[in-house]
Amino acid sequence: MFVRAYLRASTKDQDAERAKVDLQTFAKDKGLTIAATYVENESGASFQRPELFRLISDCQPGDILLIEQVDRLSRLNAADWDRLKREIDDRKVRVVALDLPTSHSMVTAADDEFTGRMFAAINRMMLDMLAAIARKDYEDRRRRQSQGIEKAKSNGLYRGRPEDVKRNAAIIEMLGSGQSWNRIIAATGCSRSTLSRLANRPSPID
Repeated sequence: MFVRAYLRASTKDQDAERAKVDLQTFAKDKGLTIAATYVENESGASFQRPELFRLISDCQPGDILLIEQVDRLSRLNAADWDRLKREIDDRKVRVVALDLPTSHSMVTAADDEFTGRMFAAINRMMLDMLAAIARKDYEDRRRRQSQGIEKAKSNGLYRGRPEDVKRNAAIIEMLGSGQSWNRIIAATGCSRSTLSRLANRPSPID
């Protein structure tokens, strides 16, 4: 049995490894050792998380996926959460979250099959509930943010996110040199919509 820790933050400005010590302490208290740590800065509402799926693909039956909170694993909508659960279940991976006490029993074998199945069923139910709460929190915050932006716009106060002039200049230069969009996105981390906008930006007049 291997313990694989998953650490996630939503943006590159946030410290994805913030909870690393807490996970190490928890594992040590349970007499376990974290065999590998997977870190990424991606939204929990996105199904496209390379490090999470690399972790899952590395797992063997019985391995533990250790997280600080359930929302580190998922802020997904119901359909994507079901897809992720199927991936985890197919690998027979046990999810243990520091904020989900029912999952702590998953680090040790139950005394009998019935008890083990009961603990697993309760844990799945609690995991589903916390995942749903995490999704609602995400949607609530997005709605409040949108309302705040609309109010600022109506008051003439909203200017939007400032342009990353240096990065965009480098992207335009890469476009001019004939580099592929996939290569530019991988190198700069920009979105495809941003790349499209820059590609269609009129050239400055000398």
